[in-house]
Amino acid sequence: MNLDNKLIFFFSALGAFNSIILSIYFLFFCKPTNKSNYFLGGLLAVLSIRVWKSLFFYFNPELSKIYLQIGLSACFFIGPFLYFYSRSKIEGSDQSNRSFYIQMTVLTITIFGVGVLYPYQKNVALWHHYFIRIINYQWFVYIIVSLFFVRGTLKKLITPKEKLNYNEVWLISVFFGVFIIWFTYFTSSYTSYILGAFSFSFVFYLSGLLLFRKRKQDFIVSVKKEKYANIKIEENEANRLLEKIEFTLTKEELYKNPNLTLSIFAKKINIRPQLLSQLLNDNLNKSFSQFINEYRIEEAKHLLMTNTNLKIDIIAEKSGFNSNSTFYTAFKKVTNTTPAKYIQK
Repeated sequence: MNLDNKLIFFFSALGAFNSIILSIYFLFFCKPTNKSNYFLGGLLAVLSIRVWKSLFFYFNPELSKIYLQIGLSACFFIGPFLYFYSRSKIEGSDQSNRSFYIQMTVLTITIFGVGVLYPYQKNVALWHHYFIRIINYQWFVYIIVSLFFVRGTLKKLITPKEKLNYNEVWLISVFFGVFIIWFTYFTSSYTSYILGAFSFSFVFYLSGLLLFRKRKQDFIVSVKKEKYANIKIEENEANRLLEKIEFTLTKEELYKNPNLTLSIFAKKINIRPQLLSQLLNDNLNKSFSQFINEYRIEEAKHLLMTNTNLKIDIIAEKSGFNSNSTFYTAFKKVTNTTPAKYIQK
């Protein structure tokens, strides 16, 4: 193997190797344990299998057909894991496992049955002309379905005044990463087969960089908040300001404005934004977004009980949320349940 091929193999395998390590971490060691971590671990595992198959076949075209069949079969699970990961990130851990088990069981039986009846080694043409196309289209269909859950976060991404939280950065990175990998494999007949492995390494490390940057930004914000930790507001003054805040919010229903920010509200009640932030943190132990979201959730609860014919996205909009994903996350955090289960109760 010459130097060029060694470099190609190294950079292509780098992402796949680290992905396996990360999948083991999410499946067995990540704390706290939740469904989204398991789904992400499974997604990284099947992606790694697919990429390793591409690598070995690219550098060894005589590779046993059984390995090719295993690598292609793993692709059947990429879409479902992406779908259930996206869904769990938006709906939380209250979603039922039944749909996951049913789909995985059907896929496993299908893959096993096709593999036994039409093994790759004896049906190369059948796999090339039909099964690989079915795999790619099935993968793409799940990407489109996952987009239903990601669309709220995407809307937030393109809104100038909105900022993604850490979990939303994870969701966007995973979704676009899977789409880019699918696209490179789907178009590999027009480009190069090894681009799929290259794209995986590129997406893997780019996502890591974005997550690191987001974590660093959150850390800087927390450090800035510490500057005001020793500035104590007198009890009488704090009570007066809190009464003014509650009166203004209730009377003018400012929380229904999805673009309401700390600076805008501070200007409305004529105090410094830093003082408002310190007031909420010291006296209520809440951030501004948490504080406002509680008002919005109370409004949403009222609408859910009095306007049962309204759709969830309409209720979210009327309550002051600019995306369903933000609404679901806030509702679950405040009520410890989902809107659907709240209605049932």
